[in-house]
Amino acid sequence: MRNLSLSTLGPLAALILLIVLGASLNDNFLSAANITNVLARSAFIGMIAVGMTFVITSGGLDLSVGSMAAFVAGMVILAMNALQPQLGVGLPLALIGIGTALAVGLLAGLANGLLVTRVGIEPFIVTLGTMGIFRSLVTWLADGGTLSLDFAMREYIGPIYYGGIFGISWPIITFALVVVIGEIAMRHTRFGRYAEAIGSNDKVARYSAVRVERIRLMTYVFLGLLVGLATILYVPRLGSASGSTGLLWELEAIAAVIIGGTALKGGFGRVWGTVVGVLILSLIGNILNLANLVSPYLNGAIQGVIIVLAVVLQRKKTSAEGR
Repeated sequence: MRNLSLSTLGPLAALILLIVLGASLNDNFLSAANITNVLARSAFIGMIAVGMTFVITSGGLDLSVGSMAAFVAGMVILAMNALQPQLGVGLPLALIGIGTALAVGLLAGLANGLLVTRVGIEPFIVTLGTMGIFRSLVTWLADGGTLSLDFAMREYIGPIYYGGIFGISWPIITFALVVVIGEIAMRHTRFGRYAEAIGSNDKVARYSAVRVERIRLMTYVFLGLLVGLATILYVPRLGSASGSTGLLWELEAIAAVIIGGTALKGGFGRVWGTVVGVLILSLIGNILNLANLVSPYLNGAIQGVIIVLAVVLQRKKTSAEGR
């Protein structure tokens, strides 16, 4: 019980300490503008991390989500630019862009899932390969440069990122809804319970009549859909896609999941913990930028160190429980 309490309260305590540290280092840290900016930027990784929670919980892994987001963004921009002369700037074209993002994300997730479940290739190998494929495809589509959405259409869909209600932007609202749905799915549906059972022991799950391949496939499809959803909110922000879009997003998503308490080897997932992990990573980057303590180019290195430390702590916790 003691270990459980520490594993539950640890990420929350770290988040509180970061907030206190940030407030002490910079007076603007707790300003409404800064907090809103942090939450809005966290929404992209946050939605992807929620999907990643289900994949890792079921014993899988996806290294391709950053490249997938770049590819989805590129396809959305190409589709909207191609159809704009016929449809003009307006809602129909925006809906086509949204549909394209969700469809491409779903198909990309489905491809990863089928290679893992039907072909039987290890998730690490599959998603390492598709990471390179998606990144190369968007670079090829952009001819080594950048795919840019038509300026008029970018202005039209700008409110998807910059707009909102009651002072809360749509990315934050969407992220909150995804978290609620993810937490309900993990704790109160067969999908979540089966994902945990498969990650804990897939052989026992098979003996219990759980359709292991189907559930694992569903986790990758769900993740792909959330990558598509995150891209819908991302494209209006920059209006472009290139080979560097979504760089290291997979690292941030995986780090958030592990920091939040989800077992790296599968068998236990915590969606709300993933949210805490996302906020911890975002606040670390925000504090470093505001306080000018470390070069922002070292953020990836810091996230890598955090992943290693989180895994070490998980192993120590597992060893202690084993005794």
